[in-house]
Amino acid sequence: MRSAIAYILLMAIMLPTFSSWGTIAYYKLNREYIAKVLCENRKRPEMNCDGKCYLAKKLKQQQDKQDKETSDKVQNTPVIQLFTPLAYNYSFERVATFFLEPTRFFHLVACYAAPVSKLLRPPKR
Repeated sequence: MRSAIAYILLMAIMLPTFSSWGTIAYYKLNREYIAKVLCENRKRPEMNCDGKCYLAKKLKQQQDKQDKETSDKVQNTPVIQLFTPLAYNYSFERVATFFLEPTRFFHLVACYAAPVSKLLRPPKR
C-alpha cells in the first residue's frame, strides 16, 4: 500500500515533465493528419515541414504556460522576515520574584505510588 502511494506521488510530481513528451508522442502518432490539416506550411510542400511548425508552436505554448505558472507561484510565495530593522529596540527588564517557601514535590509521590504488596505476589491458580 505504501509503495503504491509512493508511486502515485512520484508520478504526480513528474507529470509536468511528461507533458512535453505527450505532445511529441501525439505529433508522432498523428503526423499525417497534422501535416495535411493543421500545418501552417501545408501550401508549400517544398519546405518539408510535415507539421514541425505545429509541434514547435504547441511546445512553445506549453513552455510559456509553465513559465507563467512558475512566476505566479514565485510572486505569491509569502515572505518571511528573519531579521528586524535597527529601528526596533527591545529592552528586557529583570522582574524580581520572591518565593516564601521552596516548592517540594516529594510528599506528593506517595499519593501516586502503586501498592507494592499486590504487584509482587504470584497469581492464584
